[in-house]
Amino acid sequence: MPNYRRSHVPGGTYFFTVKTELNAPIFSNNDHVVQLGSIIREAVTRWPFEINAIVLLPDHLHAIWTLPPGDDDYSKRWGWIKKEFTKVFLANGGQEQFTSVSKKRNRRRGVWQRKFWEHTIEDENDYEAHFDYIHWNPVKHGYVKCPSHWSHSSFHKWVAKGVYPKNWGCGEQSPISMKSIKDVGE
Repeated sequence: MPNYRRSHVPGGTYFFTVKTELNAPIFSNNDHVVQLGSIIREAVTRWPFEINAIVLLPDHLHAIWTLPPGDDDYSKRWGWIKKEFTKVFLANGGQEQFTSVSKKRNRRRGVWQRKFWEHTIEDENDYEAHFDYIHWNPVKHGYVKCPSHWSHSSFHKWVAKGVYPKNWGCGEQSPISMKSIKDVGE
């Protein structure tokens, strides 16, 4: 059995991968995208944190969050986001994936994978690599040819702020900054 150890750095910056159960393409439906966005914004209001970067694909999302000084409880936030989205999703007719008797006994639903992948950002180079990874992810998965063509991403915010040129990441090869990333939970 794997030993899941989480890194807890109060006020830290973290990269996350959160996946749907059995990679179900739940977020191909724009209504579900809107619902998740609303729930994430409510989580930010309840337990403040900064979303530095985010991308939502049909079956998973990546995000970089920075927590307030003294706070390292990202698990509470993700647990609440996943629970609240599941309630709204199912109430609005969303279909859950198959759940075993064991999962049902543990009050699991077939919407999200139980765990999520987390990585503590170590330094500026690590931040840049994961920041670029998030924004290039729709290209990596073949959904678009350029990050600017994917609407469910913070890429557009960073273009407007002058961090990226609009044509950044258009092409066949991943950006050089991402070469240092070994695992992102996909």
